[in-house]
Amino acid sequence: MPLMNFEHLIQINDPQNPLVEFLSREQVWRGLLHRVEDPAPFLPGLESCTIIERGAESLLRELDFGPSIIRDRVTLADMHWVRFDIEPGEQHAGGSLTITIEEPESGALFLRFAYATGFATNPNSEERAYIEYVKSAYQQSDIDCVRLIRTLAADGTAQ
Repeated sequence: MPLMNFEHLIQINDPQNPLVEFLSREQVWRGLLHRVEDPAPFLPGLESCTIIERGAESLLRELDFGPSIIRDRVTLADMHWVRFDIEPGEQHAGGSLTITIEEPESGALFLRFAYATGFATNPNSEERAYIEYVKSAYQQSDIDCVRLIRTLAADGTAQ
């Protein structure tokens, strides 16, 4: 099955908008680490997360969503990116999400969310509307992720 690739940027700091709280690269990174270690607030419907193995730059997790169990391997490049590789299984075709911190100039932080997911990619396919829905859901989930990272930073959790 071909992969659907989808990526987008979310701006973290906006120098033109003083109402948007400035976050440091470290705060954003700690928020991403929180997503790795305690994904429940980031993943609606997640009942539990068990870390099966932990290495220096990766870990293997089992995510329990009740009716389905998903295993993923998380790989980290300190202060730069996090990659989630979902193992294919009976209930999921597998895929990946890479979240990269981008800083084109000092203090101008962005998060790039890049997905590769198993879906048909024929533009005439009946799945096209579904794919657009999935992309929209991914984008909303990522906006929620950034909102949660901001909340963690404000609470001092991601300081």
